[in-house]
Amino acid sequence: MDDKEVMMAKESDPYNTPNASAPPWPLHGWAGVALVLLFWYLNWHLPGLRSHWAFFPLWLGYILTADALVYRRRGSSWFAQNPKGFALLFLLSAPFWWIFEALNARTQYWVYIPIESFSDLEYYLYCTLNFSVVLPAILITTQLFQTFSWLRNLRPGWRIGKRPATVWLFFFLGWAMLAATLIWPQYGMAFIWMSLFFIMDPVNYWLGRPSLLRRTAEGDWRLVFALWLGGLTCGFFWELWNYYSSPKWLYQVPYVDFWYVFEMPLLGYLGYLPFALELYAMYAFFERWMAGENWAAQRFPS
Repeated sequence: MDDKEVMMAKESDPYNTPNASAPPWPLHGWAGVALVLLFWYLNWHLPGLRSHWAFFPLWLGYILTADALVYRRRGSSWFAQNPKGFALLFLLSAPFWWIFEALNARTQYWVYIPIESFSDLEYYLYCTLNFSVVLPAILITTQLFQTFSWLRNLRPGWRIGKRPATVWLFFFLGWAMLAATLIWPQYGMAFIWMSLFFIMDPVNYWLGRPSLLRRTAEGDWRLVFALWLGGLTCGFFWELWNYYSSPKWLYQVPYVDFWYVFEMPLLGYLGYLPFALELYAMYAFFERWMAGENWAAQRFPS
């Protein structure tokens, strides 16, 4: 690639914004910082039950702040460029997480305490509201990591997915892991965070929708690494802010219930890696119906 081609690639890269042209900190970023500071304090210091109403604005603040960082680094962001698509992330998120709650009804890997003070209707309404932040938090944090040149410039790696048999293997492994989780829940904690990705990504591949297997077949692992970092970052803040919350969640993880960091066993943080991939695969399946959105399919020049 000659100098002219390099310059053209940089200009076409939506995540390449020279520092000299970085835009000012946006208004929604200030709102995000204010929400985080206010509701972090309230969630940790008010007596009695408070996290059922404080959790959503706290995480909304995180999401707006992360989106503002993306805007500051690249000159555009999900919220700034497509606020309707940004809002739809919240609507998609709640039913996505309810799938995991349905699986957890069998496995009982986590429980919420105390919940006796809530009616069934209150419980489901508050849960749905708070589950709505999961998808936008991880995807927008992933976008933030994509703005860093060291990640965008990663060299091609191991090629997985070039052969159709590999895609079919992923699909069958996904169903096998899901079945194992439901039949032998005492052994399946890792599988609950892996099975849906192994099922959904091949489906996306076959339907011609954005697929991580299509990227790794070319040796492109950049989005995978960005999702992993996004998942771990959000996982850290989920567990941090949960620690002094009320209500809160606790884990009941067989065989790895040691070396706790907040309420999560240290090894449990590894689950955030495949969980982020699952969310991407589920989002990619629906992205075609989100007007003006093509983030999952975007490719970035090296």
